[in-house]
Amino acid sequence: MKTDRSPSPERRYAAFRHAPFRNYWAARFLTTFAAQIVSVAVGWQIYDLTRDPFDLGLVGIVQFLPSLLLVLVTGVVADRFGRRRIMALAIVMEAACAATLLLLTWHGLGSPLPIFSVLVPFGIARAFFGPASASLFANLVPPQDFANAIAWNSSAWQTATIVGPVAGGLLYGLSAEAAYGCAALLMLLAVVLILAIPKPAQRGETDKPSLETLFAGFRYIWGEKVVLGAISLDLFAVLLSGASALLPVYARDILDLGPWGLGLLRSAPGVGAICVAVWLAGHPIRDHAGAVMLIFVALFGAVTALFGLSVTTWLSIVALALLGATDMVSVYIRETLIQLWTPDDVRGRVNAVNQVFVGASNEVGEFRAGTMAAIVGTVPAVVVGGIGAIAVAGLWALIFPNLRKVRRLDARE
Repeated sequence: MKTDRSPSPERRYAAFRHAPFRNYWAARFLTTFAAQIVSVAVGWQIYDLTRDPFDLGLVGIVQFLPSLLLVLVTGVVADRFGRRRIMALAIVMEAACAATLLLLTWHGLGSPLPIFSVLVPFGIARAFFGPASASLFANLVPPQDFANAIAWNSSAWQTATIVGPVAGGLLYGLSAEAAYGCAALLMLLAVVLILAIPKPAQRGETDKPSLETLFAGFRYIWGEKVVLGAISLDLFAVLLSGASALLPVYARDILDLGPWGLGLLRSAPGVGAICVAVWLAGHPIRDHAGAVMLIFVALFGAVTALFGLSVTTWLSIVALALLGATDMVSVYIRETLIQLWTPDDVRGRVNAVNQVFVGASNEVGEFRAGTMAAIVGTVPAVVVGGIGAIAVAGLWALIFPNLRKVRRLDARE
């Protein structure tokens, strides 16, 4: 891995020289921070109601299905209409969902069904938010600052995953209403920041939508085998090794922690990831990018298995931090590759497909974990998943040799 040895402050913070990106970064942080609060509150509330890990898996699948069902729509919308406006409208819808959860909790809940019904529109909002936000920041910085912007963009998400779950656990300790109310207010603040971004230049199509335009994202990914390999690698590795849905079980039943402990466990991967993201902002990967990604996906699986076996709080936290650190390297390489190799006029559709893959790996992975935990137990579900991720990394090195041979991220080879 070749990196710059002594990056200058100008290069390390290159993306932040652009005011629109600063607003975008802050809005992304607040939105993710609020979503993490909602996630912790929903997970703990549902597990309190049912004590069934299968229901925790359903939380993920309910939020993922809109991205899957609307993939042909959300990408086209992001390419044809203002990405900034789409983001703002999606966040407003998320804030409304958080406010609804507040009201439902206020009046009392005896079943998780009302929560699931609110998570559906929440998932729809996220389905439109994802492609628009992933495509917008590419219009806010020049191409030479893409890699730096991607590292800092990831840091916004990762920083929020560090403090968001802790805040969510503390707020839920006060009351579920406090958690949902705070999340709604933060989302509305993010809307203000997004609308403060000047309308950026964006290439778009003006012809009438057709089947060809609807499937342009799939066609591009299928034709670019390196991109296909990178996206599908993340899909199957995280789908098999995802364990975040089971953290309430570890916090309550295995490690004997309370809501604050759940927040601590959920934030641990972010601690590792943000450290790596800050490093990559000043030391971008210059060589052997494909091999590096495969190696770190395998390491991701190994530390997942370690976490699954741990019954000690400190070891579990360390394993989760390493999990976030190894995943960050894979995320950085994949996202840099997609943004730099994709034309702007189809970037929304490609990012919509990528979101489905990422959603499948995360939300469907949570469903896989919850279902498997209900059948064979929590620990075997996590350990077997980690081993599966290691196997996927090895298999993808054979199936996608061009991905393994990729050296530079900023040029097709």
